[in-house]
Amino acid sequence: MKSVDMVLTQSNLTLLGGAEFTILKIAQHYNPVIYTAEYDKKNTYPEFKEFDIKIISKGSFGKLLPYGRATQGLDYGLAFYNTKIKEDYDLINAHLGPSHWIRNKNERVMWHCHTPLRDIYDLYSFRMAKRPAHVRPFYRLGARFVRNMDQQVVKKIELIITNSPITLARIKKYYNRNAIVVGTGVDYKDYENDGDGKYFFYPSRYSPNKRQDYAIEAFRLFKKRVKGYKLVLCGPVSNDPFYKEYYDKIVALAKSVGDVTVLPAIPQNKVKSLYSKCTGVLFTPKDEDIGLIPLEAMASGKPILAVNEAGPTVTVKNKITGYLVNSIEELSKRMIDVATDKSLAERLGRNGRKCAKEEWSWDAFFKRYDAAIKRII
Repeated sequence: MKSVDMVLTQSNLTLLGGAEFTILKIAQHYNPVIYTAEYDKKNTYPEFKEFDIKIISKGSFGKLLPYGRATQGLDYGLAFYNTKIKEDYDLINAHLGPSHWIRNKNERVMWHCHTPLRDIYDLYSFRMAKRPAHVRPFYRLGARFVRNMDQQVVKKIELIITNSPITLARIKKYYNRNAIVVGTGVDYKDYENDGDGKYFFYPSRYSPNKRQDYAIEAFRLFKKRVKGYKLVLCGPVSNDPFYKEYYDKIVALAKSVGDVTVLPAIPQNKVKSLYSKCTGVLFTPKDEDIGLIPLEAMASGKPILAVNEAGPTVTVKNKITGYLVNSIEELSKRMIDVATDKSLAERLGRNGRKCAKEEWSWDAFFKRYDAAIKRII
């Protein structure tokens, strides 16, 4: 199936994120032409340079309105909505919204829905509550406009595939459409366990729904019981004031707790090194769709301590590869367990490594992907 003529669309390539890494693996497997509205080769995976990347024209909202996620989303959405693909192709493989709006003027679209547009669907109330009061009417109006556009486009899409049963449930809820669950994968051979450096690790972009503050508060409780450990955070920092404000809050909170290192986005080889030497990996997002972090933790032979919500319930085997927790206090307790019981940490790590190898390989993922592609071409 590698010979398929694929056009891949992605809203932007500007981060070192989990979705971007999945897209990179798909691109390396099928060698598509890539259409995107923004490409920052310095801040995303350098391997994207190997592909034919076409930057499509964005709209004018960015010139008329202050920079922010909503403005960016409107610009991206209208760019894909109005683009007609010139190349001959077997199918269009769309990824993060609103790149799936490419379906407006093009056929044979297989939307790899990593998640419906969360700002206007499942996280709408969460986002709204964090906006200043004077911004909320504009946010409400913009969300309604985008939601209407989105619903009309999704009705036309020929096939939807997705990463987990969690996202499938959202697709059914918000679009009244079905989807094929293809999961995701991890390069387990690229990860290793290089001992215990006495720190916990949480790599993720800085965002309120990633809840780095949850992890820091658990570490605050942990410090009262166990000494000599640190917490290390790393991830991309958005220029959007909404996210920058949250990042600044995390930096201040980390300073007040102490022994917390807050890093920006770092190269993938350094991320893997931090995985390899940590005591355990924390994963505390709000209702994550699936998340690659638990898989990378398991591939590294490290216990994964994650919130008992959505995506982690799919990837983490409670008490076998790590723990699913229901509160900051419970997370702190599990951190104490793996820090003070080395045999427990080693057992969870071995189980995780085995799980990553047997259940989350890219080979298995692409067998499912090929089968989905055949339904269109």
